[in-house]
Amino acid sequence: MSAWIKRGDYNHEYHHKQSQYVVKEYSSSEVMEERYEHKTRMHIEEMLKAKMLDKYVREGPMIRGPKFLARLRSHTVYENTPVKLICTVDGFPQPIVKWYKDDVILNVSSGKYVVESKGGIHSLEIPRCTTDDTAQYIAMAGNSHGQVSCQASIVVKRFRQEDESCPYAWLPFTAAMLPKIHYTKINITFLEKFGPVFASEGGSASLTATMTLEPNLANLQPEAQWYRDDERLFDSKWVKIDTGRGVTTLTIPTLFKDDEGLYTLRMVTKGGTAEHSAFVSVADGPPPVPKAPGAPMDIKIHDANRDYVIVSWKPPNTTTEGPILGYFVDKCEVGTENWTQCNDHPIKICKYPVSGLFEGHSYYFRVRAVNSQGISKPCRMSDPIAALDPTEFEKLHAKKLGGKLDVVSYHDEVEAEGKPPGAPSGISVSEIDRTYVVLSWKAPAYSSKAPMWYFIEKCLVESGAWQRVNTQVPIRSPRYAVFDLAEGKQYKFRVLSANIYGNSEPSEPSATIETLQLKGVPSAPGQVIATRESDTSVLIQWAPPKEPNNLIGYYIDQCVKGSKDWDSANHKPRKNTKFVVSGLTKGETYVFRVQAINEIGLSDESQESSPLTVKAALTHPSAPYDIAVLSCDGHSMVLNWKKPLHSGGSKIKEYYVDKRRSGTTMWREIHIPPVTERLYKVEGLTEGAVYQFQVYAANLAGLGPASKHSADFTCEAWTMPEPGPAYDLTFTEVRDDSVVVEWQKPVYSGSGPITGYHVEYAKKGTSEWTTANQTAVSHRFHKVTNLEVGTSYLFRVRAVNAAGVGMASMASDPVTANAVAGSQEVSCAVDEKSGDIVMSFESCQINEGSQFIWKKDYKEITDFSKGVVIKTEGSTSKLIFTNADKEDFGTYSVSVTNTEGVSSSHTITAEELAKMLALSYEIRHPIIPLKTELSYKILERGRMRFWLQAEEISPKVTYKFFANNKELSGADPNKMGHDVSTGIIEFIMDHFTEENEGTFTCQITDGGGKAQSSLVLIGDAFKAALAEADFQRREYIRVKEGPHFSEFLTLHVGDDCSVTLVCKVANLKKESVFQWFKEDTEIIPDVKPDLGSGVCKLPIKLFSLKTAGLYKATISDDRGKDMSQIDISGKVFEDAINKISQLAGASAAELVISCTATGIQLQCHMKYYTSEMNITWYHGETKLSHGEKTVIGGTPAMATMEVIEPSDKDKGKYSIIITDPENSHKRTLDLSGDVYEKAFAEFQKLKAEAYAEKNRGKVVGGLPDVVTIMEKKTLSLTCTVRGDPKPQVSWLKNGADVEPDDQYVVSLDQGKFASLTIKGVSMEDSGRYTMIVQNKYGGESVDIVVSVYRHGEKIPEAKPTLTPKTIIPPKLPIEIPQPKTQPAPAPAPAPAPSPAPPKAAPGRGMKSPTPTRRK
Repeated sequence: MSAWIKRGDYNHEYHHKQSQYVVKEYSSSEVMEERYEHKTRMHIEEMLKAKMLDKYVREGPMIRGPKFLARLRSHTVYENTPVKLICTVDGFPQPIVKWYKDDVILNVSSGKYVVESKGGIHSLEIPRCTTDDTAQYIAMAGNSHGQVSCQASIVVKRFRQEDESCPYAWLPFTAAMLPKIHYTKINITFLEKFGPVFASEGGSASLTATMTLEPNLANLQPEAQWYRDDERLFDSKWVKIDTGRGVTTLTIPTLFKDDEGLYTLRMVTKGGTAEHSAFVSVADGPPPVPKAPGAPMDIKIHDANRDYVIVSWKPPNTTTEGPILGYFVDKCEVGTENWTQCNDHPIKICKYPVSGLFEGHSYYFRVRAVNSQGISKPCRMSDPIAALDPTEFEKLHAKKLGGKLDVVSYHDEVEAEGKPPGAPSGISVSEIDRTYVVLSWKAPAYSSKAPMWYFIEKCLVESGAWQRVNTQVPIRSPRYAVFDLAEGKQYKFRVLSANIYGNSEPSEPSATIETLQLKGVPSAPGQVIATRESDTSVLIQWAPPKEPNNLIGYYIDQCVKGSKDWDSANHKPRKNTKFVVSGLTKGETYVFRVQAINEIGLSDESQESSPLTVKAALTHPSAPYDIAVLSCDGHSMVLNWKKPLHSGGSKIKEYYVDKRRSGTTMWREIHIPPVTERLYKVEGLTEGAVYQFQVYAANLAGLGPASKHSADFTCEAWTMPEPGPAYDLTFTEVRDDSVVVEWQKPVYSGSGPITGYHVEYAKKGTSEWTTANQTAVSHRFHKVTNLEVGTSYLFRVRAVNAAGVGMASMASDPVTANAVAGSQEVSCAVDEKSGDIVMSFESCQINEGSQFIWKKDYKEITDFSKGVVIKTEGSTSKLIFTNADKEDFGTYSVSVTNTEGVSSSHTITAEELAKMLALSYEIRHPIIPLKTELSYKILERGRMRFWLQAEEISPKVTYKFFANNKELSGADPNKMGHDVSTGIIEFIMDHFTEENEGTFTCQITDGGGKAQSSLVLIGDAFKAALAEADFQRREYIRVKEGPHFSEFLTLHVGDDCSVTLVCKVANLKKESVFQWFKEDTEIIPDVKPDLGSGVCKLPIKLFSLKTAGLYKATISDDRGKDMSQIDISGKVFEDAINKISQLAGASAAELVISCTATGIQLQCHMKYYTSEMNITWYHGETKLSHGEKTVIGGTPAMATMEVIEPSDKDKGKYSIIITDPENSHKRTLDLSGDVYEKAFAEFQKLKAEAYAEKNRGKVVGGLPDVVTIMEKKTLSLTCTVRGDPKPQVSWLKNGADVEPDDQYVVSLDQGKFASLTIKGVSMEDSGRYTMIVQNKYGGESVDIVVSVYRHGEKIPEAKPTLTPKTIIPPKLPIEIPQPKTQPAPAPAPAPAPSPAPPKAAPGRGMKSPTPTRRK
């Protein structure tokens, strides 16, 4: 190629001004002619690329012909064996491969051949070759841009006939099919594989795989090919691929939902491929507006032309968002950042023609979805697309000029002027939609320099009228999209060509073209079936919808069973009717549903699948291995074998054992039904015969493969005295330098019981066995120590009895001294809440079917009757001793099945156990610590809140409140509750009254802990709390603006020592009612309260302790009620008494003497006196107290002290002291000398008069005032009399003495009952009768009026005349008898006689001891 012609140097603009000649050399030979034609085609392609530099990137692959990346390789095989031919083909469109055998197309439907095609890799497999398959095989790959082929031969030889000739041996050695050509086989092993990726839009993802190559040759490195959903990926701005020796990485810098799919890495070599796949999920990023839809995806550009393109996309899933209402299409010219919206209103289908583009300009496009909540983020913008005529390439042609030169030019540059163009032909339609069709036609032969254009006319079939479509814009390319058509209508089209010289004739009309009708979304997919795939994925399959309606793909949703939270399993539509949902939670149960989508939207959801729990699919187990003989008696053998390395995801249920004689080929099953243990006694053997055995394992998935047959076992009886081999060696607690070995007791014990065991170990690959324990252990476990980290060891066990050391067990599988990554040890502690002793172990691995096996001294714990509990949650298991005792010490171990040997142990010594038991007791009998003891707080409305705060409480805490040992109820209106976060427990008493005085207690129980706290509210503390509660209650009422107390009750002591309750009310109205109460008994005051002024007073008369108590005042009307109360007791009462004492003491007069019949009384007059005042009497310096000798008391006007029966020793100074908190007031009197003598004489006089009055004659009762009697009746006047000495009785009639005779009878019976009897009364007996009773101390007379009437007369009305008794004075002097005393032992001088008391004035100081009958 000449140096001045290079890729990209073609000047398109200059070409339009004048012809550009491209000169090339060529040769006349045939080979060089072919090269010339190839170069000519290449020149034309270069000019097209220069002209369409910004054309859509997919335009490039459209001209890629097929190419073999990996060619077929010849094979030589034996008959009845399989063979597979593989090749890799690249090209666009994807090439189609056909297979030929000896130049005849292969019949792949015969069933003999298996043909596969996946992602450019094509294979032909013959499962069972015969000699007829020896042939030459050709793979022919072709697409619209050409075809290529490659060849290989298959030579099938008969068994053990290696020298059989090949029918193609005569071919030249250069033929590609010869089996002599062998490629180097490169084995690829992936070391690290990329797993599923779950990301969101806007993030990034990186997929990396590392591998080993064998051999690793620098000049023969495999090619790393990355695919997404079987579409080859290449390095671009969206995807970065980096491949080095042994590692390849695919990076997606910015994720879009377009990037979601199944990513496959294929490492391609000449000898085959190695591949690995994983799914990348890309979820919607955060929406611009909450609940806005996700972004559309997979935007594509169709039919790019000079002034329009057609944009299509796929709709997003709407699992939780509202339905999509439409889409907006945006465009942006390359080189700018100005995005403009192409459509004014949202379009409802996923396809839109964008017109009005500028020819030669390149554009980006993007789409946004709209729902009722807002607009989504835009999708990933399209690759740039140029608005160019796609038929530009067809106008170029090459012309030979002769020699070694040719020229490339446009058809329309050839001179031919003055004529209009010919008519176009071959109208066809390449795309039909609802409102547009895309037409293409063949341009006429044209040789003029004048520009040519086209006109399109349409005709509605039912009308027959032709109408021009493009009246404004001339069409220059033979391809055009006709818009604005009606849905479901039939049209015909024709085309006219034109230039400046005129129009051509119309072309032949096209065939009838019917536009599409909007059929709606697809119908719902059919039945959804979920099947297990792996422990994190599920395979979903479903039936396609019955009405697909231009189906685009499917969305799959997933939901945890029992919830309604649906999530999208894929965020990009899938075309197949099956999908593997990844990233699920192992062990969780899910349901699934599917929606179909087309360009209009999403279908209804399918029915939900049946619930499926995520776990790996079951497979049959692998083969058992290492069959050993444990005992033989000459007629039977006891066999043991190792369990399969892979269980197939299910527990192995049974084993099958076959036998055969050594040297034979026929296997015979030796037991029906199958055995369940790995220990089996084979009966019925022939002594001395040699046998082989094989074992199968079976699980729920089926029967696994047979084990490798055993070694030859001779059926000879064992007679050695030593024990046979132990078996079933297992390993736990594998650490970097130690391992615990466990085993089963030998079946054959030899001549005596087994006494111990030796454990031996050897490094893998050596035969040097080391005994781990020089002294035999009696138990069947042993911890082997001092191992080398990372070294693999084999172990075996020998049993010991009295005869010696027995046979070694079969060597174990290799065990590497490496602790499992992340492994932890068993922890042992006492639970701080329950007091249980807990051994806990957290496994670093957990898989489906994993179980925790706890052992004591390496024997599985199966007895749970003594309070041993095993609890397992997730990856943590606990061994709990709820009732531990001192015998529970020992070694406890735990192992986790279905893991890489996760296990651990812990040894509890007797001393450690004793400490834990003591701590357990303390925890189970705890006292809950309190931050705050029981307290109270008065709340609004006078409610009382009792509360305390504990250091910590659990949600299960219980509690009770008591008042005076009576439980309080938390029911309305009271409230009771607690707060776990703060530890506060409270009880709110709605109404706190005087009845609540006493002790309040809260009892708490939380698990095994208890606590109690009490609060004493009595006396002043209770009163203060009650007063505050009342105040708060009133304040609450006050807020409500009803009648209330503006001034609460107070106690006022006046200057005159009067005591008054005073309060003030406000906000009254006419109907307001004021009331006074004492101890809930209403008090009616003498004076009504003055509600006009609001001041209300209640005088308390004779204030004393008797008047103390709880006084209340209430004011009420229809708006509400308020109350004020005051408790006049305690301090309130004391303050009032102190005030009264102050006022009374200041007003106290001097002491005066007032004698009585019982003694001499001292009186102190003051404003007010009550016994509660602090008043003290003194005789000299001696404090007097109330008793028989001195009587202390008083009246409201004075304080008194009386000396009873005074004597000389009572003479002296007497004083009274009145004390208040501030002062004391003292009054004194000297009772001695004349003062005493006069007082004493007065006392004696009053005493004698009192004695006479007490003992004189008296009429006690019985006499009437008036008597009415009929004549001739007998009248008896009888009464009771009294006196000492016994009185004398006399009767008077009208002032004259009554002489006793037969008619008048006077009697005095026992000196007590006196009577006057008048027999046969007559009218003359009427009159006033007087009865006189007297003795030496005096007496009295009583009058009785007797009225006599005749028979038949009206009974006269008795009108008594009230006449007072007449008192008869005593005889003077009055003698008071002296009390009789015991005779004195010695005579004493007679005391001086007391002076006779002076005669008292009548009535002074006297009071009759017997009140009169009449007043």
